[in-house]
Amino acid sequence: MTKPLIGISTYLDPSVRWGVWHLPAALLPAGYHLLVQRAGGLAAMLPPDDPAAAAETVVRLDGLVVSGGPDVQPVRYGAEPHPRTGPPALERDAWELALIEAALAAGTPLLGICRGMQLLNVALGGTLLQHLPDTVGHDGHAGPPGVFTGHPVKPVPGTRYAGAVPETANVPTYHHQGVDRLGRGLRASAHAEDGTVEAIELPTSAGYVMGVQWHPEAGDDLRVMQSLVTAARND
Repeated sequence: MTKPLIGISTYLDPSVRWGVWHLPAALLPAGYHLLVQRAGGLAAMLPPDDPAAAAETVVRLDGLVVSGGPDVQPVRYGAEPHPRTGPPALERDAWELALIEAALAAGTPLLGICRGMQLLNVALGGTLLQHLPDTVGHDGHAGPPGVFTGHPVKPVPGTRYAGAVPETANVPTYHHQGVDRLGRGLRASAHAEDGTVEAIELPTSAGYVMGVQWHPEAGDDLRVMQSLVTAARND
């Protein structure tokens, strides 16, 4: 059986050191490509490019993953920056929003992870909570800097996510922002115990479009990525 080709958006770092080299780099935590491979797909990294190239890129893919990373620039959803909102990644914002729009137009299966879920919501006209209350952090949305924590996520019955993960599951997480107003057509398909939206999706009639707020690439549960790979294989 042919493995579907899954593109994954990457970070763009202006200065990375490895060995004797200190150069700009397009990079991605290995958990992303390993998760795609373990779930049965072929992984391809998609560094930031001219947004006009997004449609030509997506048409060559069987599925798309928009990865985690920096906070989305608030102007993208009509807001002023919160004091706790981090510096924007302008090239990533432009490129990944173009990828999402191209995937939605082409019907290419799409999975947003953390920042990717937030960008999916913004692409469809939704807004973000720029900083969850500090008390929420103690409930497990963000641990110490650079350390994933975990908390339970409860699926909404009847959703695509619930079809993949029907039980309450403990997930690896690291985020301080979240979905506020849902974008056009989106529905929440999982929540944390404090009510934070943890997964979003379009109706199944719109094809495979899902976002999760946590980081499945940092855990051992393959089911979310397997659902994307299955959709990409059958598309």
